[in-house]
Amino acid sequence: QDQLVESGGGLVQSGGSLTLSCATSRDTFTHYVMGWYRQARGKQRELVADITPGGHIIIGASVKGRVTISRDNAKNTVNLQMNSLKIEDTAVYYCSAGTDTWGQGTQVTVVS
Repeated sequence: QDQLVESGGGLVQSGGSLTLSCATSRDTFTHYVMGWYRQARGKQRELVADITPGGHIIIGASVKGRVTISRDNAKNTVNLQMNSLKIEDTAVYYCSAGTDTWGQGTQVTVVS
């Protein structure tokens, strides 16, 4: 099973920015939809954004206008740039590849 290596989580002030990165193998990167989901305590996991190998993007409704997802083809990495962060963005963020491969999760905590 392929591995997804996440990085970039942490503590940030409300209104700030953060970038999450997810690195994987070349084979996974070029063949699967790559995405970011999040799960806040007591809530269901929800889509933040995903991007197909061809570059088609879907952004989740709760973050629309505040996030950018991109693929770095040289590094087999998907990046999620989050701006204007809100306290309600606090969650564990998971990288995904296809429908059944997940990273271990990285905590994002937004404080006032």
